[in-house]
Amino acid sequence: MAHDHDHQHGREGGRRDHGHEHGHTHGHIDFAGMLPVLEQEAELYSPMYARVAAWLREWRPDPGMIVDAGSGPGVISGVLAETFPGSRIVAVDGAKPLLDRARERAERLGFADRFSTLEAELGSGLGDLEYPADLLWASGSLHHVGDQRAALKGFADRLAPGGALALMEGGLPSRHLPRDIGIGRPGLQARMDAVQEESFARMRAGLPGAAEETEDWPALLTAAGLRHGATRTFLLDLPAPLSGQGRAFVATGLAHRRDGLGDSLDPEDLATLDRLLDPRDEAGVHRRPDVFVLAARTLYVGVKPR
Repeated sequence: MAHDHDHQHGREGGRRDHGHEHGHTHGHIDFAGMLPVLEQEAELYSPMYARVAAWLREWRPDPGMIVDAGSGPGVISGVLAETFPGSRIVAVDGAKPLLDRARERAERLGFADRFSTLEAELGSGLGDLEYPADLLWASGSLHHVGDQRAALKGFADRLAPGGALALMEGGLPSRHLPRDIGIGRPGLQARMDAVQEESFARMRAGLPGAAEETEDWPALLTAAGLRHGATRTFLLDLPAPLSGQGRAFVATGLAHRRDGLGDSLDPEDLATLDRLLDPRDEAGVHRRPDVFVLAARTLYVGVKPR
């Protein structure tokens, strides 16, 4: 399965740009330091996440407790709170600054009375979670745990009987520009994706307790003791011309990839990226009229037997 690691970070939401080094324990990526980027992406993707949450109501129409595992700054926690107004939401993350922002968001959006946070690593079995979850959401976060099979078993153990695990991993590489953009060699994004895959493999190999795993998520859910309920891919389609928010997202993502992958790209592609990121260049993403956002994210649902 293809990974979309261009700019998705999961700690939503989302995290997949692995060119960011840091000293925290999440696979050497400074998610707390990336807070503005994480919020920017998750907010742009919120319409898609709202469709996902609405679809999840078919599996758990009235969950008493929802756990957002790898919550980041809590953007998706807010989507879940809106979709399930009778549910309690628990945001779990290993970065305290992100949980602080999630609490601020809950207060601002008016669901703080049914919202709490838990600082814990995803590979630790979700720490001291007080009650079993009726719905456990994990988006773009599991691939930052070395032993994904063990982490899934930990998720399954935290589910109430009949509870559902909603796992969003994989999909297709996002696209923001035509294949031929009129500068440099055509196919820039495809070449960047190939380099990103190598970076992702190195990131995975360097995680504590890293274990190679075939990414057959339905099989892994079954191995964790869950019944594979469904697989569905959701699309985010923001056509050109993009809003200012969309352009800022594309520019930020390209800048992060340029910083993280620069040593692995050839000089011509680097020069093209520099032009794309120059706000004064008519061929750059800040000005050109053909910039878009097209992304596909795949969701796997596992249900715990009653």
